[in-house]
Amino acid sequence: MTYSVSAPQKPVAGTITLPASKSISNRALIIHALSFSDMPIHNIAKCDDTDVMVKVLSSNNNHFDIGAAGTAMRFLTAFLSKIVGEWTLTGSERMKQRPIGILVDALRKVGAQIDYVEKEGFPPLQIHGSALMGGEIELEGSVSSQYISALLMVAPTMKKGLTLKLTGKIISRPYILLTLKMMEEFGVKSSWEGNVIKIKPQEYKPTDFTVESDWSAASYWYQICVLSDRDAEIKLTGLHQISHQGDAEVAHIFEKLGIGTRFENGLTTLFHNGTVVEKLDYDFVNQPDLAQTFVVTCCCLGVPFRFSGLQSLKIKETDRIAALINESAKVGYKLSETASGVLEWDGNYTQRDETVSIATYKDHRMAMAFAPASLKLGAIKIEDPSVVSKSYPLYWDNLKSVGFGVEEI
Repeated sequence: MTYSVSAPQKPVAGTITLPASKSISNRALIIHALSFSDMPIHNIAKCDDTDVMVKVLSSNNNHFDIGAAGTAMRFLTAFLSKIVGEWTLTGSERMKQRPIGILVDALRKVGAQIDYVEKEGFPPLQIHGSALMGGEIELEGSVSSQYISALLMVAPTMKKGLTLKLTGKIISRPYILLTLKMMEEFGVKSSWEGNVIKIKPQEYKPTDFTVESDWSAASYWYQICVLSDRDAEIKLTGLHQISHQGDAEVAHIFEKLGIGTRFENGLTTLFHNGTVVEKLDYDFVNQPDLAQTFVVTCCCLGVPFRFSGLQSLKIKETDRIAALINESAKVGYKLSETASGVLEWDGNYTQRDETVSIATYKDHRMAMAFAPASLKLGAIKIEDPSVVSKSYPLYWDNLKSVGFGVEEI
């Protein structure tokens, strides 16, 4: 299936009900299960990644196929390692190509029994759940923060607790802080001094918890606002001005591209502030999921860029660096990647494909980042548009609600 997406014929205006944060939802589900709570989690995300977690945690089976849900794979690997029983955890063909060895090795050091069913270092996994001893381990800070968060959430249930020393440069620090802050809301204390995180053995406390809206999803509406004319009126629901989500930084980054943010009466209002930098140089080490939004936005605005901190993008739903280079070339933007992993665009244009059809590589963020480009480039085709169900199932409906043409072709 392919959608043809065309720009609205009138100024973009509307109030958008954003999806709940899947990052918060997935952490809340694991912590909620570890707390043996019968209290509700309010406003849980309704998307593929979270649906998989809900299904596994409420299942009586011992064989789980989590599809393409990377967060679920990492979090459940750690969770099931301490749940007594025999468990098999597998996923899509792409999931079987995404490394999990670093997490498995770390879990083995604290007493987990995990075997590889097929290829060493990759899912599927055979997990023999039992009590975890805990202790002291080292982990590269440059690995996916989901590995670290997976370990931290089960840490208080370990007999010796966990002392985790992070070596080298720590990437996605806000996601680790998010995990620790949520653990604290459920009664678990921790300390993070320098590069060492310590969590003593303790019990989670059942807690009535509400999930806030997703700042990552909000990024596409900032993008739509900046690519629209100055008459755009976009209001977003459910965002917290003071948020533990690292992607809340999107509001500050977009200030450099001409969009301001006003918080009032429970709504977040986006507006043009008239300030656009000549070149955007930014380190996305703490917000890697925003990279695709800003690559497409800067290209459409004609703003050259230099983006670093993108190491984790190569092991996402697809190799996002390669995908961005390939698909941007179709619309006339030749991106380059340096030997150190920096993604750059010098502001020059190349020949654009006569008919533009954007491949999404089974990656929700490719679809959502490129669709707003229709505001500057004219009608654009988005292949396999259903991938947005991973995090934002109502994305296309929301686009239609503000006047975008979205038609199956």
